Amino acid sequence: MDHGTYDEHQDYSERQCSPEPDYLIALRRATHQKLIHPRMNSGWLQGRFLSMISKLVKPDRILELGTYSGYSALCLAEGLREGGEFISLEKNDELEPFHQRHLHVSDPGKRIQVIYGLAMDILPELKGSFDLIYLDADKENYLTYYPNLKTLLASGGLLLIDNMLWEGKVLSPVSEGDTQTEAIVGLTNIIKEDDEMEHVLLPLRDGLMLVRKR
Repeated sequence: MDHGTYDEHQDYSERQCSPEPDYLIALRRATHQKLIHPRMNSGWLQGRFLSMISKLVKPDRILELGTYSGYSALCLAEGLREGGEFISLEKNDELEPFHQRHLHVSDPGKRIQVIYGLAMDILPELKGSFDLIYLDADKENYLTYYPNLKTLLASGGLLLIDNMLWEGKVLSPVSEGDTQTEAIVGLTNIIKEDDEMEHVLLPLRDGLMLVRKR
């Protein structure tokens, strides 16, 4: 019996989700109008999931790698405790005018500090621990980021990693020179063998892995 395609399941799930806040609708529209590669934006369904996770964790500190338009940051900021800190790292400083105009205008957006530069230069300078970390940056460096993020993650904290299915490329042998898929598969295997972590991989959009530090 045919119960619909994956895309149909996703569309149905989106229709059954809580609606996007107005500031997210506006940001999503601006992303499609002003930025290249708008599909890099977290989707409605994934965004509502990120919001729900953050509200459950109620983090005092959030760290994000890969701001892009700021859509995922706004979703995560919905659960940030009053007076909490949200740091988002973005390597493309040409996005700063977009962030000033479209990200920082909403109340959740005003709580997000975007630091521009290479994450590997910034991560060693960060102090303290984070209750919630979201990794959605350059895939070829996922393996490099992981030890740093594990150190920064608080005990009992949650690390969310996007694109862990990588459009299904993880299901086939890695092609020579495909450093992105190689890094994603490598990180998946490292986490799987890491006794300090427990994890679950959800087939949400392009694959979202939830990793909890024991």
